[in-house]
Amino acid sequence: MSAKDEIANIRKRMDKAIEDIQKELATIRTGRASISILDNIQVDYYGVPSPINQVAQLGAPEPTLITVQPYDVSMVGPIEKAIRASDLGLNPSNDGRLIRIPLPPPTEERRKQLAKHVHKVLEEHRTAIRNIRRDGNEHMKKMFKDKAISEDEEKRSLDEVQKLTDDYIHKAEEIAKKKEQDILTI
Repeated sequence: MSAKDEIANIRKRMDKAIEDIQKELATIRTGRASISILDNIQVDYYGVPSPINQVAQLGAPEPTLITVQPYDVSMVGPIEKAIRASDLGLNPSNDGRLIRIPLPPPTEERRKQLAKHVHKVLEEHRTAIRNIRRDGNEHMKKMFKDKAISEDEEKRSLDEVQKLTDDYIHKAEEIAKKKEQDILTI
């Protein structure tokens, strides 16, 4: 494996960390209705835990309302129960066929809690990116020690890995900053 291959591998792993932070932050509730906040909800579908989007059609017809229309009408109860049991603090209601989830604007205190959670998620992903950097640096040093790459190539590669790390941490911070602004604006 060459230094270029190792850097490409590091870049791919850091891309996955960025995808993960985007996915994780999408599930955090803001003031607007977004069906992605229901992504982590599992519904007991005839004894099999299934993601809610596989047992029902989700929609956001209004900025403060999410609708859930089960493919099987007998699933209205279990879906409603799963939504109530989630830690999202939602209060769904149904008319026998369609579940409506009104999204009241979060209180000031709740918005601050959500912003703290965003910071926690950001810090976890910063740490993940730094761990990827550490693994890459160790691998580069081992390649130099095994005489697979020259000293100049090792130095260049370590500098490039550091630059990648800085870029990806900056991307993660921008994503978190945008999410925090969404949460804190009413």
